[in-house]
Amino acid sequence: LAIKPRIPGVPADGGRPNILFILTDDQRFDTMGCAGNRIIRTPNVDALAREGVRFEKAFVTTPICAASRASLLTGTFERTHTYTFTKPPLARAFTDISYPVLLRQAGYRTGFVGKFGVAVEKGVEEEMFDFAKFTNLPHVQTIDGVERHMTEVEGEYAVEFLRGVKADQPFCLAWCPWAPHADDGDPKQYFWPPDVDGLYRDLDIPVPEMAAPAYYEAQPDFLKNTMSRTRWAWRFDTPEKYQTMVKGYYRMISGIDLVLGRIRAELERLGLARNTIILYTSDNGYFLGERGYADKWLMYDLSTNVPLVICDPRAPREERGFVRSELTLNIDLPATLLDFAGIKVPAAIQGRSLRPLLGRTKPAWRREIFCEELWDHPEIPQSECVRTDRWKYIQYPKHPDYVELFDLENDPQEKHNLAGEARYGATLEDLRARCGRWIRDLVEARKKFL
Repeated sequence: LAIKPRIPGVPADGGRPNILFILTDDQRFDTMGCAGNRIIRTPNVDALAREGVRFEKAFVTTPICAASRASLLTGTFERTHTYTFTKPPLARAFTDISYPVLLRQAGYRTGFVGKFGVAVEKGVEEEMFDFAKFTNLPHVQTIDGVERHMTEVEGEYAVEFLRGVKADQPFCLAWCPWAPHADDGDPKQYFWPPDVDGLYRDLDIPVPEMAAPAYYEAQPDFLKNTMSRTRWAWRFDTPEKYQTMVKGYYRMISGIDLVLGRIRAELERLGLARNTIILYTSDNGYFLGERGYADKWLMYDLSTNVPLVICDPRAPREERGFVRSELTLNIDLPATLLDFAGIKVPAAIQGRSLRPLLGRTKPAWRREIFCEELWDHPEIPQSECVRTDRWKYIQYPKHPDYVELFDLENDPQEKHNLAGEARYGATLEDLRARCGRWIRDLVEARKKFL
């Protein structure tokens, strides 16, 4: 009998899959062609959506990169892991349950390329990754005497990892490009690879309705004078800057997409594609002038809603190419990765595996989510919210007299704060109480790690 050659990374028994986990930086949910954006060019992400499942209501529990990335590693809320900017390294109790540690302990070859963004204790990175190429800003750097865009360099590192795959050992590679994060220290802000330089030049980017000054003026003072407004002035305070900056932001996303295509081509060339699950998401959303803001941090959907596409090439054709509308969270992704690998999800992980949502059945699922941003920074208001499919309630711990209530079914852009209308009083108080229960439960969950 003829013996079939072994394919690297594909177990002989057809067992554990390989995983490619892509985490972009500051990409809002609607910046993909498959999400209905008619301007941006993302053909490779769009192909993933056609071949897999797109989640249109995917949210991060904290819309700021440090805390969000800690949540993505550990499957826990910020109030539980307590890590964000200026805080001590993420505690061992949390890194011990991180998905790369558990995958590596289970025999996966683990790799990381790009922005890590989380301080960990000494030696933890070596416990997480067999292969690590950490990158930093600026986006354009001189390497071996040649100017290179780091998204392209990261793609080359990813290919290097793939070429080192061993026969019969599954892998998990996390590629976390810095793009499309702005280079905040440079007046130009956005930098893109040369291969996408010609995109969007002859187009006018529509200015969103909620960029009108009236929406900014309607906010209370503590929501006006924030870092989001400071960065708005860097990027969007004239029509000319708006066009230049948004096109730059779009080009950076298209640059990621282009490199994704190259990585997928390498998976095909190496014979790895048919057993490699690909997940594509981002660490938080992004304001592009709406409410007079730039960046993220706040509890509005533009700040918390992110892309999420999962493509499992092993799934039957009839189980692919559709959109799920359930409320999903970034803390669900570690549980999902472990579930794909056949690893028991630790009880301390607060997210849920998304595998039940990868078919066309409708399993019982959560009906509300909780989000928070707790960094104690003078220019970024702390905030907390409960969101259902219909309602969103937002409160500000240092400004308890101001709350927001939005009817998302009738006001998806969150234009009209209903908190002051008596007819919504019962809804407001119910959601306020739910928010309080979330906070109490997460404080208790933290104690189990101490």
